[in-house]
Amino acid sequence: MIKVGVVGATGYAGAELVRLLAGHPEVEITVLTSQTYAGKNMWEVFPHLYGMVDKTLEELNIPELVSRCDVIFTALPHGHAMPIGHEVMRRGRRLIDLGADFRLKDVDVYQSWYKTEHTASVLVASAVYGLPELHRDEIKGSVIVANPGCYPTGAILGLAPLLANKLIDTETIIIDSKSGVSGAGRGLSLKTHFSETTENFQAYGVATHRHTPEIEQELSELAGVPVIVNFTPHLTPMVRGILSTIYAKLTTDMSAEELTDLYRRFYHGERFIRVLPVGMYPSTKAVAGSNHCDLSVTVDPRTGRVIVLSAIDNLLKGAAGQAVQNLNVMFGLPEDTGLNFAGMYP
Repeated sequence: MIKVGVVGATGYAGAELVRLLAGHPEVEITVLTSQTYAGKNMWEVFPHLYGMVDKTLEELNIPELVSRCDVIFTALPHGHAMPIGHEVMRRGRRLIDLGADFRLKDVDVYQSWYKTEHTASVLVASAVYGLPELHRDEIKGSVIVANPGCYPTGAILGLAPLLANKLIDTETIIIDSKSGVSGAGRGLSLKTHFSETTENFQAYGVATHRHTPEIEQELSELAGVPVIVNFTPHLTPMVRGILSTIYAKLTTDMSAEELTDLYRRFYHGERFIRVLPVGMYPSTKAVAGSNHCDLSVTVDPRTGRVIVLSAIDNLLKGAAGQAVQNLNVMFGLPEDTGLNFAGMYP
C-alpha cells in the first residue's frame, strides 16, 4: 500500500482528496493535517465522511510527516509547500502540490505575480507540471509534481490540439471562464458570502489573475513561441464547476467536423477527456463530481474564429481528481484507479 499524507485536509480541495483517497484500493491514509481543526476526527469536520474516514487531524510537523509517508499531497495556499518540498527531497519521498509553488518555471515570474519570496527555487527545475495528458512521461519519474490550477487545466486542454498543430494565431487567444464559488476556498470572505453571490454574476481578477502566467507558460511550450492571452475569470452562483469559452483566429480554413476529428485523434486513449460531437456543448452539470474534461469545437465562418468550450469540475479534474491521477501515474497504476466513476446528475 502507498502511504499518503494530506496537508491542508480540511479545505475544499483537501477534503475532496481525502474522499477520493479513502476509496483508492492501493492507498493507506497515514497523516491528515489541519491548522484549524487539529485534534478533531476528519468526520467531525466533514460529516459526509463518517464511516469512511476515521483519522484524527494533526498539527503539521514536517519531518515527522515526511518520515511516515511515501507521498505527500499539499493542499495549501501559495508559499506553504516550499519547506515541505525541501524535506521531501532530503528524505527521498514524493510530493504532489495542489498549490502554485512549483508550477511556474521562472521564479521571478512567480514572485511578481504572487508577491511572495520563493524559498525553494533550487527545486523548481526538477518539478514537473502535472497535466498527465501532456506530461505523462515526465510525471512517471518525478519527485515533485505541480498539480495544475483549475482554470489553467480547462484552458490548456481546450487549446492544446490547436497550438500543437499550429492552427491558430497565437496573438488572438481570449479565454473567458466561469467558476463556482468553491474555487475561492473554504475560508470566510465577503466575496463568497451568500448574499453577495446568489443571483449575481461578476468578473474578477480582470487582466491580473494569478493563473495567467501558468496558462501562458504551458501554451507557449505547446506553440513553440511566446504566447500571451487575455484571460478573464468570473464568479457564478453555483458550488462547483468551470466552463471556459475560448476564442482564437484560425490560420487554416477548417470545419467544426474536421477540428473535432483532430481533437479526437489528439486525445485518443485519454481516459478523462471527452470530445463531444459537433453541436453538443459541455456543461458543468455533466462533469460535476467526475475527473472528466468535456470539450467541443465550433467554427464561426463569418469571423474566421474557432470557439472551444471546456468544462471541468474545479475540485476534481481542477484539483483533487487530477492529483490522484498524478499519483497513479507516478506509481505505475492504471490511471483511473480510484477515479473510475461518472459524475453526479442532477
